[in-house]
Amino acid sequence: MNMDLEREQARIQADRAALAVERLVSFALAKGMIESLDVCAARNALLDALGLPEPYQGADGNAVDETVAAEPGEMLEVLLDFAYFRGRLEEDSTTYRDLFDARLMGLLMPRPSEVARQFGEITREHGVRKATDWFYELCINSNYIRMDRIRKNGYWLASTEYGNLEITVNLSKPEKDPKEIALLRTLKQSGYPQCLLCVDNVGYAGRLDHPARQNLRVLPLTIDGEAWFFQYSPYVYYNEHCIVLNEKHVPMKISERTFRRLFDFIEQIPHYFVGSNADLPIVGGSILSHDHFQGGNHKFPMELAPVERKFVSGTHPGVTVGIVRWPMSVLRLEGSGREDVLRAADMLLAAWRAYSDPSADIAAFTQTADGVRVPHNTVTPIARFNASGQYELDLVLRNNRTSEEHPDGIFHPHHNLHHIKKENIGLIEVMGLAVLPGRLQEEISGIAGFLTGDSAWNGADGLEAGHPLEKHAAWIGELVAAGGTALSLQEAHELLQREIGGKFKQVLEDAGVFKRTDAGQTAFGRFLGSLGFVPAE
Repeated sequence: MNMDLEREQARIQADRAALAVERLVSFALAKGMIESLDVCAARNALLDALGLPEPYQGADGNAVDETVAAEPGEMLEVLLDFAYFRGRLEEDSTTYRDLFDARLMGLLMPRPSEVARQFGEITREHGVRKATDWFYELCINSNYIRMDRIRKNGYWLASTEYGNLEITVNLSKPEKDPKEIALLRTLKQSGYPQCLLCVDNVGYAGRLDHPARQNLRVLPLTIDGEAWFFQYSPYVYYNEHCIVLNEKHVPMKISERTFRRLFDFIEQIPHYFVGSNADLPIVGGSILSHDHFQGGNHKFPMELAPVERKFVSGTHPGVTVGIVRWPMSVLRLEGSGREDVLRAADMLLAAWRAYSDPSADIAAFTQTADGVRVPHNTVTPIARFNASGQYELDLVLRNNRTSEEHPDGIFHPHHNLHHIKKENIGLIEVMGLAVLPGRLQEEISGIAGFLTGDSAWNGADGLEAGHPLEKHAAWIGELVAAGGTALSLQEAHELLQREIGGKFKQVLEDAGVFKRTDAGQTAFGRFLGSLGFVPAE
């Protein structure tokens, strides 16, 4: 009897999986991932990957005509459950499931050359905006961009004197379970692909320490005479969050060529902005080993921030340089002539690389004990076309020097903010969108409990060592003093969101090299004055 039950269970599981295969093939057809002539091949490839001997046949012997799903997630969950049931997954963990579902969706993807060809055809016939719309939708439908996870991210706006800052709590990157972490320590290290950005990732099957990318597609671009590629980020933090990567695995380096490449990109995709992380540790991005940019179709708070002081120079006619009203130190270059703006940007970069101002705690270089001269100044550049159709280039001045008081960086979130944000301030956050760690979601709920009275607040000393909220103890005390312990749950969350927004504002102010004080802004003007710029009339 038990054997009969097992057989019946296996039959039911196989039927459900076969039906999910049919629905997934119908989804791919409806979304334009495959064409009608591809249906049989796509179905058979999925059946083979899952170990199913034949396609789904309804009780009457005919394939069931299911309504096309909006997203692939539901069908994939059924297929992943079946793959584990049939022993095709070693573990029923997020990592193993992600590796297998990328394999399944890769079987429904057009070849990279076909994607590039179709993108080109849409661009020629309907314009590049329609083409990026199509490519973005393809990356969502292929489950490469996992919208089901991204929708879980916390998001709100925080009102400040600099405008509304955007706050996200990042829950879209799944955490590995302890068994996988332990297993990773035993794995032989692989050097292929060299990094997560290399074009070799396209079609790669992945491994426990490297994501599968069978459903990744990239588009070729020529930028400043070189081969680059354009793709979307799987963890889109904003609309159409894209990555532009060098064909070669070469380290990031901000130079005059960087500005040319940024302008080359926006000339090809003019409805996007594009920017680069800085090229030095602490102030740079998470992957400094591979030259790349990030862009997309989104207006960040920094772009919306006004210029509060404008400067001009007789040596750079046709270019206006403005200091942006922003917590970090931002120069905005505007001009109708591409080469004019590029020349001004190159001059400003060279000058900033060498600039020191002890009164503002800025040192361009330090010297090690063995005589090596270490550079500290660089920029985070962002390019776009402004509302008037002019070239617009923001140069965010950065410095990565450390001190005994600030070992993580003088112009880095200071220690009192590390309970909220300790990581590098990269391109996205520079522009006013905080990407905060996922741990905060649960911690916010715990703190809200003190503010509503659901948990008794006995002072900071009441959070013993090892308590998950221990790092927030002083802050919780401030929140309780401000709001009490009898707030409604909604009031508690509103207070927390306002306060976290205020913390992010302080993070950006810490990262600003010329502070938003009278002395700091005088020093900022002094830097421009040393280069021959004078206030515009």
